[in-house]
Amino acid sequence: MPNFTYTLFATDVAILIVRLAGVLWSIAVPDKRIWPPPRRRSWQWVLTWICYSAVCGLNLALLFLDWNAWRFPSSLRFVAGIPPVLLGGLIAVWGVITLGGQNSAGLKCGFVLAGPYRFTRNPQYVGDVTIFVGVSLIANSLFLWVTHGLLSFVFVLAPIAEERWLEQQYGQAYRQYRRAIPRFWLRSPGGQT
Repeated sequence: MPNFTYTLFATDVAILIVRLAGVLWSIAVPDKRIWPPPRRRSWQWVLTWICYSAVCGLNLALLFLDWNAWRFPSSLRFVAGIPPVLLGGLIAVWGVITLGGQNSAGLKCGFVLAGPYRFTRNPQYVGDVTIFVGVSLIANSLFLWVTHGLLSFVFVLAPIAEERWLEQQYGQAYRQYRRAIPRFWLRSPGGQT
């Protein structure tokens, strides 16, 4: 079983490196970007979602196959990990519901300023990274720490690629929003961080 787990881990890392390269390419060459995709069912859209779905499946497999295989077998990891999973889940789901499926998939479907988007421009990424920290703590898996770390890095860089696209799509409205709301850090509706 360990060889199979290593193979899944290596495959997961390889796919994440492809995703990371795609986001970096999108930042460096925005006119030929991969993310956000130019349209549904474009090769960029298909590649992005195949990679993301594969990573989710591989991370789920690693969760079970590498469960509690690292250095911190204490049950305190549940106490430390469950709150970030719950909080991150609430933030991410609130973001998806508010933004809608089309916008969440990287397709233009209206500019949203409501819900968690009043506090951070990227609540789904904030929520997801928070979930990754909690799950990694609970699972006590070095493999998940590595894959969740790489995926978090992708999620930290993805908004940089998205911002140019959002400015092209929504112009002045987005520029004003970008100046008023932080990329990641939550702030109160009154503007205090």
